[in-house]
Amino acid sequence: MNQLRAAIIDDEERARQLLAHLLEEHAPEVKVVFSTGNPIEGLNYLKTSDCDVVFLDIEMPGTTGFQLLEQLGEVDCDVIFTTAYGEYAIKAIRYSAIDYLLKPIDTEELKAAVSRVSQKGNKKGGIEPQQLEILMGLLKNTDKPPVKITIPTLEGFLFVPVADIIHCLGDTNYTHIHLKDGQKILSSKSLKVYEEMLAPHNFFRIHKSHLINMSYLTKYVKGEGGKVIMTDGSELEVSRRKKEEFLGKIGRSN
Repeated sequence: MNQLRAAIIDDEERARQLLAHLLEEHAPEVKVVFSTGNPIEGLNYLKTSDCDVVFLDIEMPGTTGFQLLEQLGEVDCDVIFTTAYGEYAIKAIRYSAIDYLLKPIDTEELKAAVSRVSQKGNKKGGIEPQQLEILMGLLKNTDKPPVKITIPTLEGFLFVPVADIIHCLGDTNYTHIHLKDGQKILSSKSLKVYEEMLAPHNFFRIHKSHLINMSYLTKYVKGEGGKVIMTDGSELEVSRRKKEEFLGKIGRSN
């Protein structure tokens, strides 16, 4: 088992102690090598030291975890935000595909987050510049929908315009994303994650396995649930449970 070197940056001493205890108890592969309640100390540490993952609080006196990352510029370690606040922040984090934990921290979610870092093996972690750009852009323009989303894959990250996505196919904990240029991307996030992100952008989940961009819908074929035909020729089943809501969405009734 590879040892992960971790830093904790959180202005609440009790929160730091609790997280360190949870890591020792439930994620022994993680060794806390640095812990501080001072964001400036944390920034200086990340600039000059080498760690694998930083648990970074969002709301701190005089700054935020987001601003700290922006000041850092190049982020060479994995980042897991910790927060008790704000849907606006969670939405931005999801679109940028950066990991986060809600306080009070759930042990199973903590183990899952650590596992995602561990699975990278010898691959260097970090945040891509475009991830940070998407994150900060959403935080500064909270009412403006994102033009791009970050899609985590087994190889790294892809940055895809929302308008290029035709439909998404759920496959247990993975999602196959079909783009208008014919490209297919296998994402390491579940369909539920994409449903939550894309629903405000005219996407609709017609089936437990299918999330479609209504802008690329060409035809609905009647049936028990029926099926849709998309601009790329895909024929996708509509579940009986979703049929009425879907027909209402396209301005029709039974």
